[in-house]
Amino acid sequence: MEKSVDSGRGECSSSDGENSHLSVLNWEQVQRLDAILTESIPIHGRWNFPTLEMKPRDIVNAVRSRMEEHKIPVQEVRLNGSAASHVLHEDSGLGYKDLDLIFCANLKEEADFQTVKNIVLDCLLDFLPEGVNKDKITPLTLKEAYVQKMVKVCTESDHWSLISLSNNRGKNVELKFVGSLRRQFEFSVDSFQIRLDSLLLFYECSENPMARTFHPTIVGESVYGPFGQALEHLRRRLICTRRPEEIRGGGLLKYCHLLARGFRAASPEAMRSLERYMCSRFFIDFPDVAEQRRKLESYLQSHFVGREERRYEYLSTLHGVVSQSTVCLMGHERRQALGLIASLAVRALAEQNALPSTANVTCYYQPAPYVADAGFGNYYVAQVQAVYAPHYPPHHSTQWLPCT
Repeated sequence: MEKSVDSGRGECSSSDGENSHLSVLNWEQVQRLDAILTESIPIHGRWNFPTLEMKPRDIVNAVRSRMEEHKIPVQEVRLNGSAASHVLHEDSGLGYKDLDLIFCANLKEEADFQTVKNIVLDCLLDFLPEGVNKDKITPLTLKEAYVQKMVKVCTESDHWSLISLSNNRGKNVELKFVGSLRRQFEFSVDSFQIRLDSLLLFYECSENPMARTFHPTIVGESVYGPFGQALEHLRRRLICTRRPEEIRGGGLLKYCHLLARGFRAASPEAMRSLERYMCSRFFIDFPDVAEQRRKLESYLQSHFVGREERRYEYLSTLHGVVSQSTVCLMGHERRQALGLIASLAVRALAEQNALPSTANVTCYYQPAPYVADAGFGNYYVAQVQAVYAPHYPPHHSTQWLPCT
């Protein structure tokens, strides 16, 4: 009997029999997985704290052993997200930055999550370079120095926490501790999870290196549904999902990221309908422009490290989707959201030194009623080329005039 993650409730449980959502990795996939787990990843410290050199297999073993010492047994460890997609299909078009590791455990109480946080921070001490005096380094100090973000969710259906360890190149090591998680994927192409226990046991017990004819059996799973279908979507760069209204943020930002990377909808007609649900859920979760700005800036910072030149294309794609598919906002709220995206796009151009001379920039303003008065005859309309012109719905009657 093998442990699996129940695709409905997202709880670590057991399953028997043939399952179409499972697949055994081939030798080439096992090699890519081994390379990821044995690669040394730098965790950069803030201020003058030293860089920690950390292999994923080592941090997994350190955290797992300490959790078991604290009577929190780990049922299973999995690789998730874009790194799992990379293992299954090297030329996926997704690339991978963050390394997402899932620890399935029985986490129900608030105290359990506090214990897990303390365990992770304590494990960081193991990776400090030799010669560093560890006696005066507190957990709070380690958190401020090496943790990029911490998230905890405790609801009726979801019990999980996330601790992300900082890497200046965006390759964060993300440790996710899951008791239960109702929704585990956004799109079929990011729904893969790879069970690591057999490989971790091989590292511990085998005296011989892996070979094509001598390696552990490693199982991958698609929590979206049929494994073959999800893998075909990944190979053909197709976008497919269901019930995006269940996802925090609606999956809108990831969807536009996939479009900007050259993915296309598996069913364009169905996706146009789903875009409305994505936009509606995004603006429900981030209702005011300040929250929208924080979310967008955070997404850009996390997903475009070393790829800053792609920010403009991404924001242009997002602007188009929001313009066409947002039906839940009032007129001024919609204009605010589109204006925010447009301003971030122009800033992205400026940061690349790609903004043209001011002779080619269009600035938009809404004329006041008295501008039509004869006394304001010295105002004129300049004939200039638009760099980024926000698109408003056809029924919107307000006239927006260009100025210099």
